[in-house]
Amino acid sequence: MEREGYPQAIIGPTVPDLDVRRIAPAEPLAEHVDYLWRVAWRVGPDGYAQSVVPQPRVHLVAEHGPSPRLWVHGLSRRRFVRSLHGAGFALGGSFHPAMFAPVLRGDVGALAERVLPAGEVLGVDDRPYAAAILAGERDDLDAMVGHWEDYLGRVGFAPDPLAAELRDLVALAERDPRLTRAEDLAAHAGVSLRTLQRRFSTYVGLGPKWVLRRFRVLDAAAVARSGETVDWADLAVRLGFSDQAHLVRVFAEVVGEPPERYRGLVTAAD
Repeated sequence: MEREGYPQAIIGPTVPDLDVRRIAPAEPLAEHVDYLWRVAWRVGPDGYAQSVVPQPRVHLVAEHGPSPRLWVHGLSRRRFVRSLHGAGFALGGSFHPAMFAPVLRGDVGALAERVLPAGEVLGVDDRPYAAAILAGERDDLDAMVGHWEDYLGRVGFAPDPLAAELRDLVALAERDPRLTRAEDLAAHAGVSLRTLQRRFSTYVGLGPKWVLRRFRVLDAAAVARSGETVDWADLAVRLGFSDQAHLVRVFAEVVGEPPERYRGLVTAAD
């Protein structure tokens, strides 16, 4: 079953022949994996650089390279930029925030800003599974997803109730734009700010202030993509920025363009 994703995280416009599909995981994995995704492209000889705003999610991705591998993508503050050439595809899974910790059985913060072979991180050789995923046709989703899920099943999960609590807390931070301060999130969780920071670092991968700010920037990007006229000063205040200049500066750092220019680029491409 295909699922709706997070279009505001894809920095547009995109190339015409970029096909993004999101698939619900098998039920036993759904507590940990939000969705699987398959990106397929066919671009001209000059290639194309596609950018994505990272969210507080770890990804496990099968990609072509010198040898097929599954790669663990830890959280990153920087935009993810992928140079696309010719025709190809990649398949990956997006874990719910904090829910890679029961798979890793360790400190997710140690993966921040890093991309590592899954076998080195998780202790199960990823190469046969990556080869099976990437040997198929780009539209053979059932087979590719099956191999990806088989690998995760082989790795397994360690029971961890705190991971599920933090997953739900991050989900609240994502859907409620009124949450803009880490102190408010700590109060909602009923713990001290210091405790929340420690838990986020270990389970999510980066601190609560970063997570909240990233969601609020994505909220602003969604408004920009709507095509409607925007009062950026008012939006800045509602999203917890000190003023419009603060929103513009942070938005440009994350997305690569100031919000009004970004709005023009994406609406012109629609």
